[in-house]
Amino acid sequence: MYPKLTKQIEELLSQEISEERKDVLQPLIDFVKQKRRNQESISINFICTHNSRRSHLAQIWAQTASAYFKISNVNCYSGGTETTALFPKIVETLTEAGFHIWKLSESENPVYAVKYSENALPVIGFSKKYDDNFNPNTGFAAIMTCSQADEGCPFISGAEKRIPVTFEDPKISDDTAEQTIIYRERSLQIGAEMFYVFSKIND
Repeated sequence: MYPKLTKQIEELLSQEISEERKDVLQPLIDFVKQKRRNQESISINFICTHNSRRSHLAQIWAQTASAYFKISNVNCYSGGTETTALFPKIVETLTEAGFHIWKLSESENPVYAVKYSENALPVIGFSKKYDDNFNPNTGFAAIMTCSQADEGCPFISGAEKRIPVTFEDPKISDDTAEQTIIYRERSLQIGAEMFYVFSKIND
């Protein structure tokens, strides 16, 4: 892990996870454990309406957490009920946390490479529908990271499990003086919860 990111992870690991949120996260822990017991690859697709903020934070932190705790064969994805673009403030927030991020394409929906370690493959970030060809089509856990997607998509084709793990949208702070603080808080919350999940896999 990059040194700045390692310091951020130490902060994540010190965060308290409430019993209520632990209950919310338990089905995801169970899914990963079951796949690991069966020696199957572990595919997790984080789904939000626009695939622009929360779903990307969850995808990137979960992939990082799996590497940190040496849980192999984990592939994290993200998607939306519609395509928009990865919101630039998410890139800024993750860069500040210690990730190294490159923009691979210039367009209305840019593609980013996100690295948590010098020798790791990058996480590829861009907005796409949850059933995009880039994402898995069978055997995955669909993690609904916003209530709108959770309510609007009662059925996710190909999903082995459908698990609501919803987060408040940092978008509420856009165009306010609190934006940087709110985005950092949401990133830390999502990061702490993904690290909690993967810390429990070998228990």
